[in-house]
Amino acid sequence: MSVLPDSWIRKMAFQRDLITPFAESSRGEGRISYGLSSYGYDMRLSEDFRIFRPGGISVVDPKHFPSDSLEPFHGKECLIPPGGFVLGRSVEYFRIPREVLTICVGKSTYARCGISVHVTPFEPEWEGYATLQIANHTPVAAKIYANEGIAQIIFLKAEKPCEISYADKRGRYQAQKEITPPIV
Repeated sequence: MSVLPDSWIRKMAFQRDLITPFAESSRGEGRISYGLSSYGYDMRLSEDFRIFRPGGISVVDPKHFPSDSLEPFHGKECLIPPGGFVLGRSVEYFRIPREVLTICVGKSTYARCGISVHVTPFEPEWEGYATLQIANHTPVAAKIYANEGIAQIIFLKAEKPCEISYADKRGRYQAQKEITPPIV
């Protein structure tokens, strides 16, 4: 596997709708950067959130996740409770080619504040808006910002396309349009 440079990402964004909407780069005073970087793409966080409110449950079980414990919230900023987490969604819609796999890492601006972002890899031929898990590891509320950078996607190209892609498997998170809680 090899890491793909900005020139490949830009070309694929326009030729194959790899990333929609695509931003060349956006940096500015008082804003968390997003868009194309040297070897990746910094995706943005949408204004849609699901804030985890345990409300009486004592165990989080991915096989029996109570979706009513995720309170919908819409706004330009979101407060994550101390030690809590929210689910968010990317602004960008991704269409991953068959010979590509991505790895996603949180932005250092948030990491340095005790906020981590977790996104599973985008598998070959997966497409959709990314659902992001954003955790607050601090003992106080933490603020995150919509329409600004949240995590970086690194694109890796295999020497040959995979035999069975995410689309071939009819993956349960294929073409998701909104924040998607666990599905088993």
